Amino acid sequence: MFNIDQILKTLQTDKNMQSTAMTGAAGLALGTLLSGGKPGKLLGNTVKLGALAAVGGLAYKAWQSYQQSQANPTSAPREDAFIPAPADTAGQEELGKSLVRAMIAAAKADGRIDAEEKEAIFAKLKTMPLSAEEKAWVFDELSAPLDINAVVARADTPEHAAEIYAASLVAISADTAAEQAYLEALAIKLKLDPALVAEIHRQAGQKAPQPAAAPPSPLAYTPNTSNI
Repeated sequence: MFNIDQILKTLQTDKNMQSTAMTGAAGLALGTLLSGGKPGKLLGNTVKLGALAAVGGLAYKAWQSYQQSQANPTSAPREDAFIPAPADTAGQEELGKSLVRAMIAAAKADGRIDAEEKEAIFAKLKTMPLSAEEKAWVFDELSAPLDINAVVARADTPEHAAEIYAASLVAISADTAAEQAYLEALAIKLKLDPALVAEIHRQAGQKAPQPAAAPPSPLAYTPNTSNI
């Protein structure tokens, strides 16, 4: 089984990766959103729970608050819809891969991972305690062109869609126009209610996105691929 926490920790310990927004995703595994320089909400026991449970817990609490704010609230989904049971190793691995893929894609949104940085990251990964399969998987994800549709395709349930957005949000600082455009396009493609998106931002301790004057086209996002 892939060690998702170790993969994120490995990315966090590389100084080149720390120069990008990806430090936020790696910090999630360590209980601190390093990109913001402050502990994230709901992440106080992340070291014990792991990154998968932290993202799932964030999305689950956001969903609960969102449902309670609706005029005609429906019953909230079960927590195991967000966090697979410990015995469900296959479910944990698939969801973990989806979230790490979303985090890496979000880090590419503004094109700041250039070829030289990727080579340095690859060199660091080779020295870390990951299996050959895990290293190859991370190499492939870092090397692949940014593909928002591939990220969205992993959202096989509404709950996983919320988690993918949450993972993408905490992976970046979202302080550039490119990152904000990426998150906006991602939310649309994941078919997330704007009120739920705002609640995910609130639970993550991030500023809620500004409502658009008119609904943007899902195809509006054009990634900066000059340095990817």
